[in-house]
Amino acid sequence: MFNFKNKVVLVTGGSRGIGAATGILFAELGADVVISYHNDKNAAYEVKAAIERLGRRCQVVMADIGKRVDCENLIETTIREFGHLDILINNAGIWTEAAIEEMGDKVLDETIDLNIKGCFYTTTAAVPHMKRQKSGNIIFVSSTAGQRGEAFHSHYAASKGALISLTKSLAPELAPLGIRVNCVAPGWVDTDMSHEALQSADGPRFLSLIPLGRPATARELAGPIVFMASAWASFITGEILNINGGAVLAG
Repeated sequence: MFNFKNKVVLVTGGSRGIGAATGILFAELGADVVISYHNDKNAAYEVKAAIERLGRRCQVVMADIGKRVDCENLIETTIREFGHLDILINNAGIWTEAAIEEMGDKVLDETIDLNIKGCFYTTTAAVPHMKRQKSGNIIFVSSTAGQRGEAFHSHYAASKGALISLTKSLAPELAPLGIRVNCVAPGWVDTDMSHEALQSADGPRFLSLIPLGRPATARELAGPIVFMASAWASFITGEILNINGGAVLAG
């Protein structure tokens, strides 16, 4: 059931954190992988090397996920190099802090462009290919912030809440075409995006809200993502899988 041989997986934001761990785990299970990156080319090629050491193929594509043309090129490159796309992991995202009265257009726009529009762009470009092959899996990476909000991160929380609604809307729309759409909603994960916050003076307070008493590792997010794309989850669509150590229960 966890055999992804002959499957092609695209992971946006695959050069670090959850995206990197997810791409590598799919490769361990037999998939060929495409990863996108925006800034850190070296990190992206380190992931590529790790995947190739596993005997799988990997394509690296530089893309600004907030731009439609880059997302279309990303999908086109995947199809050109591998011939098909089976699994799309919409993982790329940004997390910044801003009090509502201080939030300028630049901060708001970059969050909306990357966290919401980018998911629309990649999905819009991928669906016609999945439709032709009568199968596909699309997984969005949301956040607990999208369910219960997050003070001083309202733009981020709103964008992640949008992905939950997008999942629930696309699932019934695409199910008749053989395409499943699901979402994972991580809580605190110890990646380079959140490491500074977890190590700050507020870190103990953040951890106190997690019943399991610690943040997740990126690998602990990759596993549930792979599960949602697997045959074990063949009758699951439109669902939000919370991966947060019980934090939402305590919220």
